Amino acid sequence: MARTNYNELLDAGVHFGHLKRKWNPNMAPYIFMERNGIHIIDLNKTIAKIDEAAAALKQIARSGKKILFVATKKQAQETVKELVKEINMPFVTERWPGGMLTNFATIRKAVRKMDAIDKMASDGTFDNMAKRERLQVMRERAKLEKQLGSISDLNRLPAAIFVVDICKEHIAVKEAKKLNIPTFAIVDTNANPLDVDFPIPANDDASKSIHIIVKLMVEAIQEGLAERKLDKDKAAEEEEEREREQEKERQRLKALEEADDDELSADELEEKKARLAKKAKMKEDEKESAGKGAPRKGGRRPRKQG
Repeated sequence: MARTNYNELLDAGVHFGHLKRKWNPNMAPYIFMERNGIHIIDLNKTIAKIDEAAAALKQIARSGKKILFVATKKQAQETVKELVKEINMPFVTERWPGGMLTNFATIRKAVRKMDAIDKMASDGTFDNMAKRERLQVMRERAKLEKQLGSISDLNRLPAAIFVVDICKEHIAVKEAKKLNIPTFAIVDTNANPLDVDFPIPANDDASKSIHIIVKLMVEAIQEGLAERKLDKDKAAEEEEEREREQEKERQRLKALEEADDDELSADELEEKKARLAKKAKMKEDEKESAGKGAPRKGGRRPRKQG
C-alpha cells in the first residue's frame, strides 16, 4: 500500500523540476515531460521510490540504529528540525562540518568539549575565572551548540543518512559513500540519482515538497521504533514466562525429592531415584577434582640421602 497518493504530491508541487538546460541526463527515467522549459517529474515513480526508501528506513530504525538527516538549505532547515526532533534522531541544519563522518573522532572531541564546559558551569569553576575568559568560553560553547548540538547524542557513525539536495550537500554524500553508509536523498532533475543508494525524484526547492517527503520518512521511522518497542516487550514477556516455568519445575523436583516413596507413582519414583543418583555422582566428581587440585601438606618432599 502506498504511503501517499498522487494528489497530495501534486498539491505540494513535488513534480516541478529545474529548467531543461540544467537537467542531469541520469534523471531521464524519472522525467515525465517538459512544459514551458521546465522538466516535470513522474509522480508515479516518485511514489514507488518513497515507499522503497520508507521501508528501508523503517528496518534500520527497527534495528535500533541512528539515521542522520542533513538539510542546510533555508527552505528545509526548520521543517527538518521540527520533524526529526519528534523521533529523537540526529540532524544537521547548519553548515556541514567537513569530515564529520570521515573524521568522526575529532567531532566527538568537540562534543565532549561542550560537555566539559557545561561541567565547569555546574561545579563552580566559572566563579574562579575572569569575566573576559568566562565570556570567551561561553561564546565557544554557543558556537559548538549551534553546529553540533543536534548530534550530541550520536556516539557512533550513523547507520544511514537522509539528504535534502545532494548538489548542496555533496560533501556529506561523498563522506557517506567513502564509509559505505547507505544514502537516502530527495533528488531534483539537476542532480545525479546514481550518487545515492535510495533516490527520491522530487522538487528539493519548495518547502511544501520537502515537508511532505521528510514527514513520510519520519512516519516510517516512527513505525520502526514502535515495532522495536513491541519486540522488546514481547521478548521480556517470553523471558518472564520462561523463568516462571523454570521455577515451577524446580518446585516440582524439590517436592518430588522430599516426598515419601510410598506416596509416589512408579514413574515418579524412577525419576526421583535417577535425580538422586545424578546428584550423588556430581558430588563424587567434585570431591575427586578437589582432591587432585589440592596442594600437598608440608610443602616439597625431601630428597633421599645417598
